[in-house]
Amino acid sequence: MARAPQNTPSRRRAPRRREGRWRQEVERVLITEDQIARRIQVLAREIEHDFRGREMVVVSLLNGTVMFLADLIRHLNLPLRLDFMGVSSYGLGTQSGELIFTKELRLDVRGRDVLLVDDILDTGKTMSRVLPKIQALKPRRLKICVMLDKPSRRTEKIEADYVGFKIPDYFVVGYGLDFAERYRNLPFVGVLHPLAYKQSRQPAGPK
Repeated sequence: MARAPQNTPSRRRAPRRREGRWRQEVERVLITEDQIARRIQVLAREIEHDFRGREMVVVSLLNGTVMFLADLIRHLNLPLRLDFMGVSSYGLGTQSGELIFTKELRLDVRGRDVLLVDDILDTGKTMSRVLPKIQALKPRRLKICVMLDKPSRRTEKIEADYVGFKIPDYFVVGYGLDFAERYRNLPFVGVLHPLAYKQSRQPAGPK
């Protein structure tokens, strides 16, 4: 698996979309658009090797996976079916950290090979709720693929089978990841400036 690049001098120009309104809010680019694209191609080859010869069901957790999922499955040369699960900790009347399921699976995964895709594996609390729910449907095999992994934050004994990048404990946005439903459309993964989230009362849900 790849690790997020350290802070080293670079002459590469920052992505154009960071200009303007994002300049004061995104502290720096952690993983560039090119690095993401190259890493996804490697992940796709690893998944193809492990799932070769069988139809797979890709289960994606909404909403942060959208960009990662789209790029990943475009590189998978395998027969697959796609479904989504919705998990949130921002519902009305809920406390921060209380998970609710907003969408259930539509496809029958019994006896099938399932790839569970998420944007980031952080504390592992979300996965600790999702995995038993899928395992109860009796898939033949269940593997986890995440774009980002923050092992230093883990509180649950859960590890991903496929990881895009391991990152330090930064507050990251972009490439599908949000803060208060913003920044998802940035084509890179960036570190959010502390002032941007410390001034907000939006609670951060568990991942």
